[in-house]
Amino acid sequence: MSYPEARYPGEAGESSGTFRPASAGPDLMIGGTAVHYLGTGASTGGQFGLYRWEMGPRRSGPAPHFHRTISESFFVLSGTVRLFDGKGPTDATEGDFLHVPAGGVHSFRNESGEPASMLILFTPGAPREAYFEELGAIVAEGRELGDAEWTDLYLRHDQYMV
Repeated sequence: MSYPEARYPGEAGESSGTFRPASAGPDLMIGGTAVHYLGTGASTGGQFGLYRWEMGPRRSGPAPHFHRTISESFFVLSGTVRLFDGKGPTDATEGDFLHVPAGGVHSFRNESGEPASMLILFTPGAPREAYFEELGAIVAEGRELGDAEWTDLYLRHDQYMV
């Protein structure tokens, strides 16, 4: 494997970084989960999307699914998160990592009864914020969706349930 083609044509570097302080509040609440948009596909030129997911003690997380266009990786920062890699669940703790390529069945869930946090990385940087925000609105409004509505939501956001 080699380095990709150069994306920056300049002779000298430039000041173009984006800083987000740890003190910045969450960008979205989905029930008891605070979601921080650390690096969105839009802010990284489509290279990746990075999110900090801070789950409260209540059970939360999606059912097993896969994506056709993006990979997803998880890095546990604190607490215990049940990660499913398509073969079986693992109670992952601080420092544990799971990478799932496109097409790989996966899920995550906080079933510990304690708060937990992790980083979620999508490559390339798909517009996952729209999906997260739609989920947040459904939860906040207490809406109940039928099977067809859930299927439509998932398909619009490259999420295929198994």
